Amino acid sequence: MLKIKQWGVGGALFLGCVLGAFAQAFPQKPVRVVIGFPPGGGIDMVARLMAPKLSESLGQSVLVDNRPGANGVLAMDHVAKSAPDGHTLFLGTLGNLSINPSFYANLPFNVDKQFVPVTEVASLSFVLFANPAVPANTLSELVSYAKANPGVLNYSSSGAGGLPHLAGELFSSAVGSKMVHVAYKGSAPSISDVMGGQVQMTFEAAAAGAQQLKAGRLKALGVTGNKRVAFLPDVPAVQEVVPGFEVLNWYGLVAPAGTPKETIRKLQQEIAKVMALPEIRDKMLAMGTDPVGSTPEEFGQYIKSETLKWGRIIRDGNIRPD
Repeated sequence: MLKIKQWGVGGALFLGCVLGAFAQAFPQKPVRVVIGFPPGGGIDMVARLMAPKLSESLGQSVLVDNRPGANGVLAMDHVAKSAPDGHTLFLGTLGNLSINPSFYANLPFNVDKQFVPVTEVASLSFVLFANPAVPANTLSELVSYAKANPGVLNYSSSGAGGLPHLAGELFSSAVGSKMVHVAYKGSAPSISDVMGGQVQMTFEAAAAGAQQLKAGRLKALGVTGNKRVAFLPDVPAVQEVVPGFEVLNWYGLVAPAGTPKETIRKLQQEIAKVMALPEIRDKMLAMGTDPVGSTPEEFGQYIKSETLKWGRIIRDGNIRPD
């Protein structure tokens, strides 16, 4: 009997070692980073910049999987229902992770319960891009034109309820002039129609309109953070003309709830290393985006604080899906 008990303890220890080694073997297959927007937007550019280096670091392919629709809800639902093994992740925006829970009454998932934070990847100011034909070449001129012509200006966004939409609503309110919102399914089609003149302006990541700006197909009138950015040193912060206006976006990685803590920690550490690489950092800063790489605990607290902040804004403004 004694031998059996000793063998049982030894067997349990052996099994625990085997399971521990198995858990530490992550990743065992390609890792998919799912995005809720089509290719060409700012978050897509950051993901595709990060993916090759992360592939090298993890020793497995890291694939960017674009699943646009419903302001990221479809992509998040897919990831929420995926195996919690670290091989399917969601790279989301502030809009996806902290605004959607207040904006949509019946999400098919609970962000707080069905996802766990991995890391904040990047933060960035938006740029107020306008079609070159808009009769304003400075932010002050745009504000004056908007006040003199209420309801005439329209602006596009990457989806109803996303941060570009709310940035436009906040700008409209701060200026004191109604502007018309036009929602698209992603940043790329939104920017495209600003260039084409179907809509007049948009708030978007600098990277989404950088090439078009250089080519003269867009003009930049302001940035939404609390200071000017190195990418556009001559473009004022909106709050220089509209006091108190500030909108700062961020991109962050989450995993399905139940993903092993060891896997979460490894992902965070490897991503932080990638974000710190000079070649990655320089490219991101040139895109108007600051690399981050925070811990899961720091990112989790940030998501909660941002959810409270934007939830109040949505409720106070009675902002609802179109």
